Amino acid sequence: MPKTKSTARTTAKRNAFYAQSGGVTAVINASACGVIETATRHSRHIGKLYAGRDGIVGALTESLIDVSRESRETLRGLRHTPAGAFGSARFKLKGLDQNRAEYERLIEVFRAHDIGYFFYNGGNDSMDTALKVSQLASQLGYPITCIGVPKTVDNDLPHTDCCPGFGSVAKFVAVSTLEAGLDVASMARTSTKVFVLEVMGRHAGWIAAAGGLAGRKPHEPPHIILFPEIPFDRERFLDKVKQCVTAYGYCVIVVSEGAAYPDGRFLADAGSKDAFGHTQLGGVAPVVAAMVRDAHGYKYHWAVADYLQRAARHVASKVDVEQAYAVGKAAMELAVQGVNAVMPIIVRQSSRPYRWTLGHVPLSAVANQERKVPREYITPDGFGITEACRRYLAPLVAGEAYPPYRDGLPDYVRVKGVLARKRLTTEFKM
Repeated sequence: MPKTKSTARTTAKRNAFYAQSGGVTAVINASACGVIETATRHSRHIGKLYAGRDGIVGALTESLIDVSRESRETLRGLRHTPAGAFGSARFKLKGLDQNRAEYERLIEVFRAHDIGYFFYNGGNDSMDTALKVSQLASQLGYPITCIGVPKTVDNDLPHTDCCPGFGSVAKFVAVSTLEAGLDVASMARTSTKVFVLEVMGRHAGWIAAAGGLAGRKPHEPPHIILFPEIPFDRERFLDKVKQCVTAYGYCVIVVSEGAAYPDGRFLADAGSKDAFGHTQLGGVAPVVAAMVRDAHGYKYHWAVADYLQRAARHVASKVDVEQAYAVGKAAMELAVQGVNAVMPIIVRQSSRPYRWTLGHVPLSAVANQERKVPREYITPDGFGITEACRRYLAPLVAGEAYPPYRDGLPDYVRVKGVLARKRLTTEFKM
């Protein structure tokens, strides 16, 4: 693995800053819990721990949540609570050469609050931000340790076996595909013959692949998976739908939001950009369903998993919860050891039984990099997953980690979010 930067272990107590970034997950708060609980065990090195209100925006606007004002019960409850407890944001800092002022503002806020440790919990873009903060801090002579904490439902970060957040969304999609498939099969003779489930995944089809766990035999759904990695062929797709309906009486399709034509155009290109400059996708499920209707006239239904898939803590993978907590804990331990500009990773030791450990790689090795589903994980016809893919995916959805329930509903926690006193007179303009 690539070498990582290390500095001498420091004995001076300094404050720490943690922020959540981008789309949240069912287990990102478990990583926050790992960071926070481990910080309390390193009180010789860590003074105050702050969390950014609404992610990195909290640092820019000096809106720092004083984590010490939260009860132990609340902090412990983060482990079983979905979404971003401290708030997240889709706010991409530009490059150092494009807008150095934003990074200098971060350092200004960090200096004002004696923050010597920066933990950024996010995906590809977030690792790039953490790296740039580390680089600028070095240029300005400000000592700060920057650690990336991996998180993304898309499972597209390189070097790590999987990304915390993915196992739980994969479990949700596999379960939903299984249950919806049973529903459609029971009514197909007189009602719906085609069901389309849209899942997340702009450029990488890992979540769509997870739907394949629902069935092992040709007649078991999903009958078709549409991956971003496989260029969409309309005629081949429609022929496959007809074959399935003829043979099995119905057809269940899982489609990744990033499914695209051979020229790279998304099937669901909405013609606009999101906050990160990515093409805004307008919903591929109705597009695919309309193709089936126009070509074959089958009665259909479609659904978009959307936020439900990433927020479904009630059906989270136990493995995912454990790994999310572990990378948060590892991030803090690496920081107090003086290791800088790295991201903890999950290293698979075996698949059957599933054994894993932790390692770390430089932020430069993961920043703005994407890992896609390898071709050998996709069946030759491009519409399903191979046994190799199943062996990879199956351990990641294993085990149940139910939250506590009260009055029939999950008993999730909410932070008070008490802000630390501002020390700067200047305001950051969004």
